[in-house]
Amino acid sequence: MTSEGQGLGRSDGLAVFVKDAVVGDVVEAELTKVKKNYAFGKMTELVEPSPDRIEPVCQYSSLCGGCPYSEISYERQLALKEKQVGDKLTRLGGLNEPVLRPIIGMEYPFRYRNKASMPVWTGGIITRKGGIVENLGEPAVGFYRAKSHEVVDCYDCLIQSEPAMAAAEALRRFMESDNITAYDPKWEKGLMRHLIVKTARGTGEVMVVLVINGKGIPNAQKLVEMLDEYIYSLPPADDGTEYSLESVVVSICKGKNGAMPGSIMGEELVTIAGKPVIREEVGGLTFEISPLSFYQVNPVQMEKLYDKAMEYAKLSGEETVLDLYCGVGTIGLFAARRMEEAYKASHGGVLDYDRVGRVIGIETVKGAVLDANRNAVINHIVNARYICGRAEEELPKLIGERDNSEEELRIDHADVVFLDPPRAGCDERLLEAVVSIGPEKIVYVSCDPATLARDVKYLTEKGYEFVEGTPVDMFPWSVHCECCVKLVRR
Repeated sequence: MTSEGQGLGRSDGLAVFVKDAVVGDVVEAELTKVKKNYAFGKMTELVEPSPDRIEPVCQYSSLCGGCPYSEISYERQLALKEKQVGDKLTRLGGLNEPVLRPIIGMEYPFRYRNKASMPVWTGGIITRKGGIVENLGEPAVGFYRAKSHEVVDCYDCLIQSEPAMAAAEALRRFMESDNITAYDPKWEKGLMRHLIVKTARGTGEVMVVLVINGKGIPNAQKLVEMLDEYIYSLPPADDGTEYSLESVVVSICKGKNGAMPGSIMGEELVTIAGKPVIREEVGGLTFEISPLSFYQVNPVQMEKLYDKAMEYAKLSGEETVLDLYCGVGTIGLFAARRMEEAYKASHGGVLDYDRVGRVIGIETVKGAVLDANRNAVINHIVNARYICGRAEEELPKLIGERDNSEEELRIDHADVVFLDPPRAGCDERLLEAVVSIGPEKIVYVSCDPATLARDVKYLTEKGYEFVEGTPVDMFPWSVHCECCVKLVRR
């Protein structure tokens, strides 16, 4: 399988990429595009199914582009992802037989996403329960079809939370009853653009963000009441947590260029009901999450991932720790709490805040930085500070390239650096700055094995040794895989 979810086979010396084919299948395929050494094809007959092929549990699997591994057994998915990480570290990272621990999978690989981003549409082909029908102007709330801007009207996505699906149904019924239009990007007309739902697994609190092409929503109070009713009527989660709508936010995003760079939301956010944030609890810590905050989408696996990161960091309690690309501060606050615990364990249960280690985090999203500092306060952690800016620009300032009025943020070294960049990986200027302060350990949390391998290669060429890595399946049924690796200074 390729990292895009296509089957990769061989025919007369050609590498052939076949959509919908599964590793282990024997297929007949019609070639649609032929190059010198490879070709693309579409499957015309499944001659012999793979022993790892399964019937999709989701009725939308052939339409929606979200779960390319929907026809592969979960055990085989884990094996494919583990191999994918190892291959990238070897081929792109230049490592010879890198040590990889077994991938950490999920016991129940469903309903794991705590954030759903659903486009709203009223055109083209949509789904209705049981099949595909022509859309006659009814609102579709769901997910894009693979390689298209058509929306699959999804009544139940099995990797999304129940509140997200309930909110989508409430929005459909409201738009139908009040004749609310969906945004048409071709004509730049229509009101409703996207529905975003964030669900806090530990507390049951739910935030709904409505992205609109206008100043407000007609009869918005009715929509809030419908959202509240649909979410409140859900049964409790398996652990007994009851869901409650705590925040409804409108994001004003006018016209074709109204969205912020890299986001589907506009810059203006208006809380029309409840609080501007929701509260999540994970790993013994409490976090406040705002509409723009980045937060790991799988809280069950997030805790396992961060436990592995703490294992690799092996904090004694008196280190200086950098948390780069810190988001709302999750890794840094995990580290700060572990340092407090380690310090007390080695000092007779006494915590000296003048001697315990400190965490400094850097993040580009202003709202996330505000959340991170607020999260430190909420958890009574005084040895963690978060600043706003590009990590590659702010880190050189902290290490003394220019005076900094906040002396507690000045550093001359770091013992441990946590890197948790977006899919594009780390900016090379940031890696240069990290290497310049010579941390003993670098713990890299990656959501893309290819950019992880690229950055690991850079670090190993600059005096660091790859010790080991552990893949973590944060995204079952998709091709994506998270990985945590440890590097030490030679």
